[in-house]
Amino acid sequence: MEVSRVRALRGPNLWSRQTAIEAVVACSESECAIGDMEAFETRLRARFPDIDLPGPPSLEGTHSLAHLLAVAALRLQAQAGCPVAFCRTAPTPETGVYQVVIEYVEEAVGRLAFDQALALCMATLRDEPFDLAPAIAGLKALYEDLRLGPSTGAIVQAAVRRGIPYRRLTEGSLVQFGWGRRQRRIQAAETDASGAIAEAIAQDKALTKALLASAGVCVPQGRCVEDAEDAWAAACEIGGPVVVKPLDGNQGKGVAVNVQGREPVMAAYAVARAHGSGVLVERYFPGHDFRLLVVGDRLVAAARRDPPQVVGDGRRTIAELVEQVNQDPLRGEGHGTSLTRIRLDEIALNTLASQGFDPGSVPAPGVCVVLRNNANLSTGGTATDVTDHVHPDLAASAVMAARMVGLDVCGIDLVSRDVYQPLAPETGCVVEVNAAPGLRMHLSPSFGAGRDVGSAIIDMLFPAGENGRVPVAAVTGTNGKTTTVRLLAHLCAQSGACVGMTNSDGVYVGSRRIDTGDCSGPRSARNVLLHPDVDMAVFETARGGILREGLGFDRCDVAVVTNIGIGDHLGLNYISTVEELATVKRVIVENVAPAGMAVLNAQDPIVARMAAGCPGAVTFFARDGRHPVIETHRAQGGRVAFVDQGDLVFAEACAETRIELAAVPLTHGGRIGFQVENALAAAAAAWALGVDWVRIQAGLASFVNDAGTVPGRFNVFDHRGATLIADYGHNPDAILALAEAVETLPARRRTVVISGAGDRRDQDIRRQTEILGDVFDTIVLYQDQCQRGRGDGEVLALLREGLGAARRMSRLEEVHGEFLAIDAALESLEPGDLCLILIDQVEEALAHIARRIGPPDEEMATIIPVKEGVLRAHAYQ
Repeated sequence: MEVSRVRALRGPNLWSRQTAIEAVVACSESECAIGDMEAFETRLRARFPDIDLPGPPSLEGTHSLAHLLAVAALRLQAQAGCPVAFCRTAPTPETGVYQVVIEYVEEAVGRLAFDQALALCMATLRDEPFDLAPAIAGLKALYEDLRLGPSTGAIVQAAVRRGIPYRRLTEGSLVQFGWGRRQRRIQAAETDASGAIAEAIAQDKALTKALLASAGVCVPQGRCVEDAEDAWAAACEIGGPVVVKPLDGNQGKGVAVNVQGREPVMAAYAVARAHGSGVLVERYFPGHDFRLLVVGDRLVAAARRDPPQVVGDGRRTIAELVEQVNQDPLRGEGHGTSLTRIRLDEIALNTLASQGFDPGSVPAPGVCVVLRNNANLSTGGTATDVTDHVHPDLAASAVMAARMVGLDVCGIDLVSRDVYQPLAPETGCVVEVNAAPGLRMHLSPSFGAGRDVGSAIIDMLFPAGENGRVPVAAVTGTNGKTTTVRLLAHLCAQSGACVGMTNSDGVYVGSRRIDTGDCSGPRSARNVLLHPDVDMAVFETARGGILREGLGFDRCDVAVVTNIGIGDHLGLNYISTVEELATVKRVIVENVAPAGMAVLNAQDPIVARMAAGCPGAVTFFARDGRHPVIETHRAQGGRVAFVDQGDLVFAEACAETRIELAAVPLTHGGRIGFQVENALAAAAAAWALGVDWVRIQAGLASFVNDAGTVPGRFNVFDHRGATLIADYGHNPDAILALAEAVETLPARRRTVVISGAGDRRDQDIRRQTEILGDVFDTIVLYQDQCQRGRGDGEVLALLREGLGAARRMSRLEEVHGEFLAIDAALESLEPGDLCLILIDQVEEALAHIARRIGPPDEEMATIIPVKEGVLRAHAYQ
């Protein structure tokens, strides 16, 4: 069994909406049919008793080893605690080769589970041992290390419940919610509105006390001390038991409570100094330790925290009793579990000594032994929810304390006999204010009801009715994607919105290009959604990106499918037919939001059938307004877009909006059929996004299809009285559309310059010149700079073969080099001629054409995009 490819699908994909590991697995003939191997199931269960083996065999009557590999990888993740449920195995056209898909929640865990499952299956085949326990332990440890902690996880889950998208920005707890201009960010329970000044104040306990006291909030008497002797002096000034703690500590580290006597105070000073830049000595206030959680302007949770303790049984030592308590599965290291393991550290030893115990002592039955005077969960304490018992005046004091420090999410530490009455000097005091407070004690208290504090934080970040999303449109298809994307972005920008756009030329935010090259994949889409200036996003969504990584978003508001045709990389990645290609492109339609819209080409039956899988509404478009799909959909009250009597018509039930084709330069007065379809699709998508018709009409009228606006997409030039067209058409359907468009344009003689991409099927390369040979008088062939796996001259030979049955072509030229081929065609042009140049290196070829065509009759500035991504204006005079 060989694995030839493993990749992570990080968004909705061909198989599911879940993130997944996809692998290509080749099995030998004997491995393909596990049903023929009598002892295999017994051996597999012996190595992995909890595996859920598949049910009845497949239609072929057997189970594939690849299928069991997927099941094992999924089950291993489940055993490690990952909430996963989906796996699938699909045969490819190659005998014995399968695509194996396994859901994951953490990519690294999913990849490791796949590797472990592969090792398990191979060990079973060879009847070799497989040590399951360390494999699961390794997966569990990796998952615990990578997964979100309880505080961040609770906030993320609250966002998911409200439909707010999120993205982890690091392997830690830094998370972005929402997209573009509406995004917010958190790190654990700290938000992007938590100012550095507020956090600095909360870190400085002395300053915090002074501010709270000025607002009338009760705080304990005490001061900062310089050294151990000064600590004792401060304790004498206070005159009673004291608390010794670091000036800028956290999580209860280095805190000693109820300390009396010179030596204990000086020892406590040494411990506190080791955990902070200074030491604070305060009056010890008897009572319980409470944590009050303030979010925004309200108290959302409260818990009583009790210190770590054990109860004697007359048989076991304190150390043994602690070990027994630590066996609780809810206890772990750090903050990944509900409770933390109890540590017998120096502070615990001092606390035991003050009670006359040490770790080897055996307390009498029923004797409660306190192991620490502070009750932080991070030091092993427990929590009891008391939210419903907090007095309103006490809650108001907590909110005031948070406001004085300036924190929007704040943990208030209170020492008091209870929370039933207002805060007063004789009943209690606030001893600390915490930024980025832990939420564990409120989410899963040891006793009492858990509180949904994650939702409280999300509700503060995103008030009711807000989901943090900017409108997203995704455009796919075989041809017309880039033009439709650019036109749609132009229409959306008419309202003044900053539109983020990705296409095969680059990434744009507003008028700036921030990345170059083919950016029609998910990485570029995610980068746009990260940008804080983006109000709307329009994404070209290519087949390759969907197959390689899935979508760059969880759902879109509008999905546009222009057409599905032959030649778009068929034969690659096990996509061999137009129907299989449609299944890939259909992914954007299947992930339209319930309130969203799919804009589909009614004249393409494969595209029209995608409507059945759309969760939202559908707009159909077609040049033919009498097409049955258009008429039926309109009769049912759906939206349609079509051409009628020289107008673009956009209708819903009886209502119509008409725009004259003559006012849409892109269509050349309606003569260029595929541009008419692109205009219909883009305008219908803008309509679905809520752009008003005044702006849509203005945008259609102002969109010029030149080399600067849409490079390589039917760019028209005038050269010495001849018409020159540059286009990036590179598959049979695109060539056919171009040929039809060219035939509508007057010309004395027609010339075409063409090459072919080597990563197409032989028949697709031949088909291009079969089409062109019936339309053009002269064919100029050239060889691409990159042959994409083909031998020298192989593509040219296939193009020549396609010309064998040409009815019209009278002249054939072959030139080595794209620019030389362009030069040859330009030299032969005369007034009234038409030349179509099918360019390969889009930007370089357009720049070369601009240099060659010379100065026009009048001064003109042509915008030519250069490779570095800067738009330069070349003025020809």
